[in-house]
Amino acid sequence: MELITIRNASKTYKTGVTAIHDLDLSIKKGEFVFIIGSTGCGKSTLIKMLYREEKPTSGQIYIGGIDVAKIKNRKVYKIRRKLGVVFQDFKLLPKSTVYENVAFALEIFGLPTEEIHNKVVKVLELVGLKNKAKQYPHQLSGGEQQRVAIARAIVNGPKILICDEPTGNLDEKTSLEIMNVLQAINKLGTTVIVVTHDTEIVGKLKNRVIELDQGRILKEYEEGAFVYEGV
Repeated sequence: MELITIRNASKTYKTGVTAIHDLDLSIKKGEFVFIIGSTGCGKSTLIKMLYREEKPTSGQIYIGGIDVAKIKNRKVYKIRRKLGVVFQDFKLLPKSTVYENVAFALEIFGLPTEEIHNKVVKVLELVGLKNKAKQYPHQLSGGEQQRVAIARAIVNGPKILICDEPTGNLDEKTSLEIMNVLQAINKLGTTVIVVTHDTEIVGKLKNRVIELDQGRILKEYEEGAFVYEGV
């Protein structure tokens, strides 16, 4: 079952730069997909269109059968409730604890305190941070901060988790740990899309890979087909 369908999508900015050219792409429910490519290839624009920070200049982008490009701005939140997004720079609240950072994502929906507590505890356990709940971001390592960001992104049970360079600032060991967390989330049924420059890790994990070049799909690799060739 296709969860995401992109048809003939193009994106041209006001500067005249075309970041995405007539892109066609389908991602099935429950897939784990890496999107790779050099700087400026269109990776960030593609995922921004998925969570509707940007709209395609032409074409369609369907998530769960809904064309996100046609949704009115005041209703974008309905799509974003289905999505979890993790950024390279974490975007944590510095004066809030780990627990509070994750709980905040649920409080904005007005859920009961007990339900928030149960969900936060469960998700912190999933990312391996149950014993760090009372600590603050500055007391955590970079990898732990990224785990908090992942926990916050999935605590509301999104159908899709989008990660933009989630290991960009982390060492190799920590990066692999983060990817293992993402794989555990994927095994629970969440569709995971990871944008990354880290092709060495991509080669280790054997998931589907989509390589972009100048806004077009250069090559697609099915599960296990991508081979890391070094630098």
